[in-house]
Amino acid sequence: MLELVAVSLAAVHFGIPLVYYWYAKTRWLPKPWNIEINDSYTPKVTIIVPTYREADIIVGRLDNIRSQDYPGDLTEIIVVDSGSDDGTADIVEEWASQHEDVNLRLIREDKREGKAKALNHALNYASGDIVIIADADATWPSNSMREAVKWLADPTVGAVSCLKRPNISGPAEVEEGYRHYYNMLRIAESKAYSTPIFHGELAAFRKDLLEEVGGFPTDIGADDSHTAARIALMGYRAIIPEGLWIEERVPRRGYGMWRVRRAQHLIQHFIKLLGEDLGTKGRNKEFRKIVKVEAFLHLINPWILLIAFSLLLVGAAQSSLGSVLMLTVGVVALVVRMYRVWVLQQLNLLVAALRNLVTRELVWSKQAKV
Repeated sequence: MLELVAVSLAAVHFGIPLVYYWYAKTRWLPKPWNIEINDSYTPKVTIIVPTYREADIIVGRLDNIRSQDYPGDLTEIIVVDSGSDDGTADIVEEWASQHEDVNLRLIREDKREGKAKALNHALNYASGDIVIIADADATWPSNSMREAVKWLADPTVGAVSCLKRPNISGPAEVEEGYRHYYNMLRIAESKAYSTPIFHGELAAFRKDLLEEVGGFPTDIGADDSHTAARIALMGYRAIIPEGLWIEERVPRRGYGMWRVRRAQHLIQHFIKLLGEDLGTKGRNKEFRKIVKVEAFLHLINPWILLIAFSLLLVGAAQSSLGSVLMLTVGVVALVVRMYRVWVLQQLNLLVAALRNLVTRELVWSKQAKV
């Protein structure tokens, strides 16, 4: 009996994401975008870069933004430094003095209170029609701003984010192990209507919509994703197009905890999002469907796997040959890379859910990335 229940739960755990992936790939991914793209659309853009102890990389980041193929007179950079003790703000100030052609404003905060508060602080000074948030440790190809902004030429699009690839081997191989499927889902969901998961390495928003939703939420970690989802619930599209790639730095040390913290923030995002009104008449039904499935995958599905595994352990302790065989198969299957990556991701979500009971990790220790 235990084996039957465990197998049924495992079938649910693996079956639902597989069916969702198949549906997204076959039904949504082939769809046209139905968006009027304008490559010559060049509104004024404000780029907000929140920093904390970025002395080693901030010059390279500012050089990277300055090298963008976008009119300099239509680009404003706001660096908001949250009390760095390594001279980050001084380095930014010096860089600005050496590049007087760049419109850069430095905001010095006395203490670190979280990324969202820093972003909202900077929003008070933003003058662009489009606001792009940009992590200090990301690298953009030279056409990234144009690639993001051209989609916002269509008035039905309210927010645009990017696809990510890790910049190193080693721990990043785990990232590569699931990124192909992860990125495909983000594109497919965007084509269906909107994706509820955005990336802080590059996330572009219409400023008027940011103001309408009240800026970025300060009570959860995934402020970029939640803001984009709220804009989608207003009736605008929040998308990740297939051609907008950026390079993501990945930590060599503390990689596991880095993954757990990101999972914590997504869990917070989906719990909060389910509290929003998803059923108001006139809002896109596909997005409501996407939110519910993604929330299930992040909030419930990992626990189904844990229950199935626990039942098999109980069966094995009772000398059930079926339970022992199924546990053995599950362990041996870890040699298969995608299965191994999937199980690790479920463990990350389980640990993240438990850690959220203790700390929400809205302000975390700085991790060195390469």
